[in-house]
Amino acid sequence: RKEVLRLLNQALATELICVLRYKRHYFMARGIHAATVAGEFREHAAQELGHADQIAERIVQLGGEPDFNPVTLLERSHADYDTSSALRDMIRANLVAERVAVEAYRQMIGLIGDKDPTTRRMLEAILADEEEHADEMSDLLDKQ
Repeated sequence: RKEVLRLLNQALATELICVLRYKRHYFMARGIHAATVAGEFREHAAQELGHADQIAERIVQLGGEPDFNPVTLLERSHADYDTSSALRDMIRANLVAERVAVEAYRQMIGLIGDKDPTTRRMLEAILADEEEHADEMSDLLDKQ
């Protein structure tokens, strides 16, 4: 249980960093394709926040405490924050972060296995969303 809580708090940090990165990119998107891309950024930020809420709720259900400490978010996150100003760079940063998240969720699911089916199912659902996000970022990058 202790290891699952540690993994979930890492996932929580990852989702929160993703929310912040997508929000920044949403507000900073400029250029001819900015409106469409910014809309994707905003949608992804909302979905990542939903993931964070699910993870925090599961941590509490398992008797743990969700770690929202902003001081340590980046060191616990699998994904990076990004301050790019060019739209293409923003999309690329989000694609990389989504691919990192996909791999992190795959590893967590493998580690949890059949020991905690509820957590595994939650992570599998989040993984499916992250794979979709990566595909969408890849498609946007191809259009730039």
